[in-house]
Amino acid sequence: MASHKKVIKIEEQVTLQQLAAKMSLKATDVLMKLLSMGMTGVHINSTLDADTAKILASEFGWTVEDVAVSEEQSLTAATEVVGKSDEGNEPRPAIVTVMGHVDHGKTSLLDRIRKASVAEGEAGGITQHIGAYRVETPRGTLAFLDTPGHEAFTAMRARGASVTDIVILVVAADDGVMPQTREAISHAQAAKVPIVVAVNKIDKPGADAEKIMRDLSSLGLQPEEWGGDTQFVHVSAKMGQGIDRLLESVQLVAEIQELRANPKKRASGTVIEALLDRGRGPVARIMVQDGTLRTGDVLLAGSAWGKVRALTDEMGRSVAEAGPSTPVEVLGLNEVPSAGDPVHSVKDGKTAEEIAETRRKKAKTLIPQDSRVSLEALTKNLQEADQLELKLIIKGDVQGSVEAVVHAVSKLSNEKVKVTIVSAGVGAITEGDVNLAVASKAIIVGFNVRSAGKASQLAESEGIEIRLYNIIYNAVDDIKSAMEGLLPATKVEKQLGRAEVRQVFKITKVGIVAGCMVIQGTMKRTAEARLVRDGAVIWSGRLSGLRRFKEDAKEVEQGFECGISLDGYHDVKERDIVECFDIEEIKTKLF
Repeated sequence: MASHKKVIKIEEQVTLQQLAAKMSLKATDVLMKLLSMGMTGVHINSTLDADTAKILASEFGWTVEDVAVSEEQSLTAATEVVGKSDEGNEPRPAIVTVMGHVDHGKTSLLDRIRKASVAEGEAGGITQHIGAYRVETPRGTLAFLDTPGHEAFTAMRARGASVTDIVILVVAADDGVMPQTREAISHAQAAKVPIVVAVNKIDKPGADAEKIMRDLSSLGLQPEEWGGDTQFVHVSAKMGQGIDRLLESVQLVAEIQELRANPKKRASGTVIEALLDRGRGPVARIMVQDGTLRTGDVLLAGSAWGKVRALTDEMGRSVAEAGPSTPVEVLGLNEVPSAGDPVHSVKDGKTAEEIAETRRKKAKTLIPQDSRVSLEALTKNLQEADQLELKLIIKGDVQGSVEAVVHAVSKLSNEKVKVTIVSAGVGAITEGDVNLAVASKAIIVGFNVRSAGKASQLAESEGIEIRLYNIIYNAVDDIKSAMEGLLPATKVEKQLGRAEVRQVFKITKVGIVAGCMVIQGTMKRTAEARLVRDGAVIWSGRLSGLRRFKEDAKEVEQGFECGISLDGYHDVKERDIVECFDIEEIKTKLF
């Protein structure tokens, strides 16, 4: 029997190097033993599961004890209700997700339902950030979750289905079943969530509701009038037709499900969206699914935790508590959680911190030191190796976008190139990201964000490539083209000038004019432009006016003041940065 000294405690998994250190042995000796046992494709940084570690350690006379169950046990203990815990469950509102193909009227339908516009400011007409809100109907309350409609955002939409009770599938009567429609159905069916079909645009010429019903019945959605169990409702989001009947159908399905929750329990739910706000710190928008969340509660969200400082509802109003099926914005976490993370209200901060730390350790990935690569160099290097690893650091404006980009590029791995995501996070590209890219030899991909501070100068001096995008397909296409060795003429952004907004004027017949100081380069009237606020791009387009005093100017040099008006955009604030740039096409040199 092994003595006390010959016992190693591990949590679920351990790296070969860590295991060797615990046994006071050389990592190479332990690796050789593992290879002699028939394991292939392993190295000293390989992660071993508990079973493998037990067998390997026993070869050296050690016993491995797996203490990983502690997290689940401590979470159960920390979320137990003190006092009257079994007062019975009460009915709760259904959480409804609206899914469907892009341009099928999903956003318009939501607008009709909640009588408010969410379409403004969306890049490329795609709802890129998930929103949630409660809607009062004649038959009761419904909570709506709005997920993106494009196939590249599969990860976000799949998560929406896992949080939801009912799916409204929007299909345009004049267009029919599209690939994204099939995708939405498969997500809902996999999550065993009932579907109510909204056949939209029924007022348009060429609308064929019967064809939609035939097509969907072949995908397992048999209409009720044909003897099936799926409700089909004909609607027109534009005309407001059939909306009441749709909500009635959803409530009917909800009543059949008999959804219940116990508001007296500690809150549990899911992170829908998370971002880093410059003034407020980490902000998490969560859907409370059971129990009640109150200000002052200690909250655990994935590997983030903190005391709830403030709760805000979807209308921006402060609330003291949020019951079951309530979306709410939470302030007070120590870091930005990931969208889709489970949320639990726990009894004390110490337990929350311990569980969060355990989760963080599990999530830590080892970054192998490999040769640096740029997209252009990748094509050339493909001829010299069997398989290359393309490492990426992804930064985005909100967690949902980051997750969608990660999901889209992760699918690009093939037998020649393996795509590895070294790090993915929210916020502007920082010097820390560049240093991580240097250490891991990665490329930085920015989605709707800019470089902060001296990050771009550091990247230039270190030879790190930063690629900035505001449309996901461009990022995916660039990476894919490089991997296929077919990189076309590269569109390179040539920075011309930057101006800081010092004062905003409202001028009759002209509109909003930003009084700016050119702080770098030259501002050109004909160049492309973008507006940057707190490191994030909030508008891009062209300048509609550039003035020096009262005269129109073609360009204004660094150190001079000027008046700038942006084409079709008026929400300019002091301290915003206006950047202007040219797009140059450069032929890729492969040799």
